[in-house]
Amino acid sequence: MGLIKGKNKTKKLNAVTLNLVLLTVLITMIVFSVCVGKYSVTPMQSINIIFSELLHIGGGNYSEMTRNVVMGLRIPRILSSVVVGACLAMSGAAYQGTFKNPLISPDFLGVSSGACIGAAIAILLSLGSAYVQIFAFIGGIAAVVLTVAIPAVMQSKSNIMFVLAGIIVGGLMSSILGYIKYVADPQTQLASITYWMMGSFSYITLKDLLRVLPAIAVSAAILIAISWWIDIMSMGESEAKALGANVPVIRNISIICSTLLTASSVCICGTIGWVGLVVPHFGRMIAGPDNTRLIPAAGLIGAIFLLCVDTATRTIGTAEMPISILTGIIGAPFYAWLLYRQRKSMT
Repeated sequence: MGLIKGKNKTKKLNAVTLNLVLLTVLITMIVFSVCVGKYSVTPMQSINIIFSELLHIGGGNYSEMTRNVVMGLRIPRILSSVVVGACLAMSGAAYQGTFKNPLISPDFLGVSSGACIGAAIAILLSLGSAYVQIFAFIGGIAAVVLTVAIPAVMQSKSNIMFVLAGIIVGGLMSSILGYIKYVADPQTQLASITYWMMGSFSYITLKDLLRVLPAIAVSAAILIAISWWIDIMSMGESEAKALGANVPVIRNISIICSTLLTASSVCICGTIGWVGLVVPHFGRMIAGPDNTRLIPAAGLIGAIFLLCVDTATRTIGTAEMPISILTGIIGAPFYAWLLYRQRKSMT
C-alpha cells in the first residue's frame, strides 16, 4: 500500500513539474509575442504596460502609441490564441480518450461545420461581429445535437455509430455551407465567409473573449475533473461498467464539455484545423496516455502552439496569413511523422 502511495506521489509530482515547465514556457512566449511585430516593443515596456494597465501596479513610462499597440491589438489576440489553443487541444484529447480513437479531432461531431453555417448566415444577413459569434456558437451546438440524435433514433449507443453520425452531419453541413457560399455576394460576403473559415485573430477584442470565457472555464474544469473516468472508459465499455462507471453519462458529459470548448473556440476566431488532432498526440509523447495528466498538459501545449503560430502569421511577410494555412503546413508533416513512429503498433 505504501509503495502504491509512493508511486502515485511521484507521478503527481512529475505532472505538477511538467505543467509548471509548460506554464513557464507559455508565459515567456506571451511576453515575446507582445514584443514582436511591425511595431516593436521592448520586454520591459511590455511588462510595464501589462502590470500598470491590467494589474494597476507600477508607473506608466511609455508612449500612447505603445500602449494602444499592446493593449488594443496584441493582448486581445494573444489571450484569445492561448485560450483557443488550450480549448481545441483539451477537447481533442477528451474526444480521443472517450471514443478510443486517436484519429478523432474536436470537429468530428460536426461542431465546426455547424459553426461555419451559423457564421455564414450571419454574414449573409449583414449582421455585426457579435451576431456572427452568437450564430456560430448556436450553429455548432445545433450540429452536435443533430449528430447525437442520429444514434438515438437508430437505437444504438456504440462509439462507431457516433463517428458515422458525425461523418453524415459533417457532409450535410458542408453541402449547406457550399450553397450559402454559392448565393453569397462574391465581392463582399463570400470573401468574409472564406476568411472566417480559415481562422484569424486579427479583429478579436476582449469583449469577444469574455462572452464565452465562463462556458470555457466551466467546461475545462469539468473535463479535468472527469479525466479519471475517461481513462476508465478507454479500457472498453464492459471493463468500465465492471469498475462502476456509468458509461453513457460520462460519455455525454465529455461530449457536451468538449463541444462547448470547440464551439466557443470556433465562434471566437473561425475554424482552425490540426490543433485538436495533433497536439494531444504530442502531449502523449511527453505526458503519457493517462488523461489526468494528458488533458491539462495538452491544454498548455495547445496554448503554446497556437500562440507561436499566430505570432508567426502576423510577423512573416507583409500581409497577415490566415492561421489555418500555417497550422496545416506544420500539423500535416508532424502528424505523418507521428504515424511513422507508431506504424508498428498500428499493424
